[in-house]
Amino acid sequence: TNPGRVIFLEPKAENARHLSGIRKPGCCLQVALKTMNLSSEHCNMSDWLRLEATVKASVYVVAFSFATFITVIIITIVSQNSELRQEVRYTLLCHHLLCISSYCGLGVIFQGMRAFLANSPILVCWVVFGAQLSVGEGILFTLALMAAHTYLVICWPLTSVSFVDSVKYKILAGTWLIIILKNACLFLIEGTGPTQIALLKSEPLCPVVLNGIPARAIGMVFLFLLMSIILISYSLIYKEGRRAGHFNRSNIKARKTVLIHLVQLGLHVIPTLLFIGLGKMCGMFFSALNLVLFGVFAFAQCFNPLIYGLWNRELQSRLYHWIICCSLNLKLMP
Repeated sequence: TNPGRVIFLEPKAENARHLSGIRKPGCCLQVALKTMNLSSEHCNMSDWLRLEATVKASVYVVAFSFATFITVIIITIVSQNSELRQEVRYTLLCHHLLCISSYCGLGVIFQGMRAFLANSPILVCWVVFGAQLSVGEGILFTLALMAAHTYLVICWPLTSVSFVDSVKYKILAGTWLIIILKNACLFLIEGTGPTQIALLKSEPLCPVVLNGIPARAIGMVFLFLLMSIILISYSLIYKEGRRAGHFNRSNIKARKTVLIHLVQLGLHVIPTLLFIGLGKMCGMFFSALNLVLFGVFAFAQCFNPLIYGLWNRELQSRLYHWIICCSLNLKLMP
């Protein structure tokens, strides 16, 4: 009966209708949040992480077996020849191949601990992962040293040989000192939060380490530094090759070698850049992308000994001689 009351009720009903309309996007937002939470929960499920670790451990076993087989052959050939042992490039090559085999072997251990739910202390997980990270960086460091050495031998043949021979072991020692100090500092930064009890706590799945912004930024800086050394060295080598004679047969072989090395280097660096840039992210898409990038990187590790080792003509001739000698010795055995 009160007109004012009727006027008050009508806007209220309209407001209720409007609010019910506004409430619908909120419902969609709640559904989206639930979906994101389900995706996050799925990413954090131990079964999925265990499956990922199982796949990686299996791939590492194959890569370790193949790389170690080729590495043992090349190191045996180099060690049995006094001339090859004196050359710096073969010292760096053997060092590089040992880093590859160690990296794959430590990958088997680390991913195996996660796949079999070894319930290892966090400190043990950090030590194994830190060792694998160090030898992995040793792979790129030795590639950079090999590229720089090749440039010095080609462009400065008279002055570089004696100098490199005198400092080769000092450079290798300094390289490993830089790698170990850098990773030790990163682990100290990572471990400032947890206490000693937390580090000794056992975890079924070894947690992801060095996923913070400082570790990823420093990793990118080191990667770009090594890539700069390699690319500058190869560009100078290519420029010197063109100056020496573009249609020379041996120069064509050198250009093919440089091209193959760059492709192989891309298979190393591009997955590593994406690993560092993306970090450890949740979701089926990122997990699948992680496995694809890991497969490309493992493929590069398998063929590294072939590209940088048996592609060398001198090692090929030594390998044929070594195979003939081994076959003759086997025939002479009673």
